[in-house]
Amino acid sequence: MLTLVVVIIFIALIFDFLNGFHDSANSIATVVSTRVLTPRKAVVWAAFFNLIAAFFFETHVAKMIGKGLVDINVVNEYVIMAGLMGAIAWNIITWYYGLPTSSSHALIGGYAGAAIAKAGLGAILFNGWTKTIVFIFIAPLMGMIMGFLLMLTLMWMFYNKPSAKINRAFRKLQLLSAALYSLGHGTNDAQKTMGVITGLLVTAGVLKTFEVPFWVILMSHFAIAIGTLFGGWRIVKTMGQKITKLKPSSGFCAETAGGITLLLTAWGGIPVSTTHTITGAIMGVGATKRLSGVRWGVAGNIIMAWILTIPASALVGAVSFKIVSLFI
Repeated sequence: MLTLVVVIIFIALIFDFLNGFHDSANSIATVVSTRVLTPRKAVVWAAFFNLIAAFFFETHVAKMIGKGLVDINVVNEYVIMAGLMGAIAWNIITWYYGLPTSSSHALIGGYAGAAIAKAGLGAILFNGWTKTIVFIFIAPLMGMIMGFLLMLTLMWMFYNKPSAKINRAFRKLQLLSAALYSLGHGTNDAQKTMGVITGLLVTAGVLKTFEVPFWVILMSHFAIAIGTLFGGWRIVKTMGQKITKLKPSSGFCAETAGGITLLLTAWGGIPVSTTHTITGAIMGVGATKRLSGVRWGVAGNIIMAWILTIPASALVGAVSFKIVSLFI
């Protein structure tokens, strides 16, 4: 049993690594596309703040993921393993096609699909899903509105000022906004892996109560930081260039809006998608120029991938559980 628990923790950390790998584009696309940092320096900057987020925030999101969405009393270690496999498979598929989908929703979708495959719909805690489903729409909308308002404010403050001078100032400020966003990304996304690992430890009887051990916090943040270092370069182009054209000032607004949204939702224990949030913020910033400043066709493809993520990863999680169950 202990060997199985160790193997599943290892799989969870692989997912966490792929989460950082897949989502590094979210953290660095704006700062790279505005040429404030080179890609390599940008991923180091983002990874550092992903890591140190371990020391600053409570584990509200981890508790929601671990015990608020699926009844851990009716699942077992194999359900958790199959759910992780479903999430990993969906992440690899969407990374290959350059789609900035949500690793978070892939995880909860895979976990839910595996749980349903074992115990039916009774395994799902529907009350816990309300916030998660609602914030699929609210989180990017928050990012969009905040990015739009921040950009409008800057446009008003610096009206008729030389754009070259403004961009020089915001090249430095964008380092701070990128750090803020990476802190939000680290605390929100690493906690999802913490929740799964802690749920596993409770299910296996290693822990008596659902309290996230500090070693789990450190491991989760370390894994996502290493993943960020390797960078999902296929998605950087989509996030940083295809949605709208960014300058240092607009990149600053997008990152600040995204970072504030992530920190607020993490404080509220809501497992939102960092991908959805920053994409919404970038759209909001682009819309201040004119509606045609956003490439809505690309945005539409991204939104369709968002909608498909939970059901698709749930299906893969369910199939993974059925395959795993053949060997147990």
